[in-house]
Amino acid sequence: MLEFALGHATRTGKRERNEDFVGAVTPDADELASRGALLAVADGVSGEGAGREAAEYTVRGLLADYYATPETWEIPQAVDRVLTAINRWMMGQGAVDKSRAGMATTLSLLILRGNRYTIGHVGDTRVYRLRNHEMTLLTVDHVWDRPDMRHVLKRAVGLDQHLMVDYGDGDLQPKDKFLICSDGVWEPLGNKRIHELLLLHEDPQRASDAIVDAALEGGGADNATALVTRIDTVAAEGWRDMVGAYVRLPVPLRLKPGGVIDGYEVLSLLHESRATLLYKVRSASGQVCALKTLQPALADDRVSCEGLLGEEWLAKRLVSRHFPQVVPIAASARHHLYYVMTFHDGTTLQQHLDSGKHYTVADASRIGAQIAKALGALHRLSIIHRDIKPANLLLGESNELRVLDMGVALAAGVPYPELQGNPGTPSYMAPELFVNEKATPQSDIYAAGVSLYHLLTRKYPYGEVEPFQHPQFGDPAPPTRYRPDIPQWLENILLRAVARDKKQRFETAEEMLLALERGETQPHLTISAPLRTPLSQRPTALWQVIAAISIVVNLLLIYILLVR
Repeated sequence: MLEFALGHATRTGKRERNEDFVGAVTPDADELASRGALLAVADGVSGEGAGREAAEYTVRGLLADYYATPETWEIPQAVDRVLTAINRWMMGQGAVDKSRAGMATTLSLLILRGNRYTIGHVGDTRVYRLRNHEMTLLTVDHVWDRPDMRHVLKRAVGLDQHLMVDYGDGDLQPKDKFLICSDGVWEPLGNKRIHELLLLHEDPQRASDAIVDAALEGGGADNATALVTRIDTVAAEGWRDMVGAYVRLPVPLRLKPGGVIDGYEVLSLLHESRATLLYKVRSASGQVCALKTLQPALADDRVSCEGLLGEEWLAKRLVSRHFPQVVPIAASARHHLYYVMTFHDGTTLQQHLDSGKHYTVADASRIGAQIAKALGALHRLSIIHRDIKPANLLLGESNELRVLDMGVALAAGVPYPELQGNPGTPSYMAPELFVNEKATPQSDIYAAGVSLYHLLTRKYPYGEVEPFQHPQFGDPAPPTRYRPDIPQWLENILLRAVARDKKQRFETAEEMLLALERGETQPHLTISAPLRTPLSQRPTALWQVIAAISIVVNLLLIYILLVR
């Protein structure tokens, strides 16, 4: 587990007020493992007290709102979202109150998580690292490179509508020390003196006090702020600190109806795949749930075990009506490797298709809107499902749709080994995935489009793709070829969703949802760039046309010669 100590000091110095602000959050063990500890120093740069307000608002807002962002976001993405909102607020304050015009602040932050650190930086506060008695400056000052303008900031929070933050990261090692300080510290001291003081004082609080005192005694006229942290131990395997105990749990033998596992009575086997088993179970309290575990043959496969735990980790963070929810289980109550989720009665769309169900245009529009809402919930968390298809779409008795099986979902920062290549079902995989491009939200939108196309036509826009086949994608077949009753606006939506070029697809699931909900009355929402290949880009067709024209011309010439 990550363990560290920290200390901080801030002094007003010769200024009338202290416009620096320092803050830190050291969360409990679970949040420390998933989100990390956040340390920050800001230096306000505006008169009449607005600089202090800018610095304090930025640090307090960051410390509060960072921990409210989804855990599936990467650290820079989460910090950027928070700082963008803070920057927008500060720019707005200057427009409302002229006395606050130009209120801004520098900011340097450090996030410690697992065995890694991340820094974020804008302005001329600094972050240093001391390792093995060598000190490294990890930030670059955003000031003008002219002797008479070295105190003029090029970048700061609140300085410009478009905030640009520098990010960096690296590994943590025991005994590392980090210093975050304002220019009132590093300017009068210089790097050599800072290095000496960090080496001299082992205790972070004493180091912080000594650095600030030395800066002011050395002639510093500005506010002086220093935050020092010392790394004592690191989490050698990062996220595995959270799940290490579960990885070692035994995979249960194949369960039969009537059997019991950790207090859950097995009612039936719901689904079986090559890697997993899904059971319908009943808890001791009578709640009917779904229990997912691995095939017994994979009991010694650590990658599969970690994958199942990673799937549980991800599903816990996906709180939405469009997905089954993970049922919490006390660590002491779990003696086997599995996880439990809510059970929902219903039938998958694939089962409806297999039974011969006919889907109307209204059915497809309604189902498509629910798929788009579910994808929107996923993509806002930076999660890509990667296996959207009728078999993974459960329609409940109340016609509420839920997306199943997060087993191959991909998310920034998801803490389990990613499968090699692009998993999924070939006929629903976007063209770019066959050339090993990384899955994106547009890949899920493509799969949703193919699913709707298949519901209506029982066909695939580019034909059925067999496993291990390397398909050639031409132009998609218009769904009206098979279902003439499909209206033009819905055909446009389907063709746009399954466009060969991902840039021609809907940019977001919300955009697709808007088109499905309003496309009938607002057809312009369904139109995009032409989806069929221009003639000049289709060599075979082009030469066929040229050959036909040539034949006609030759026949005409022959006719003229014969008539003469």
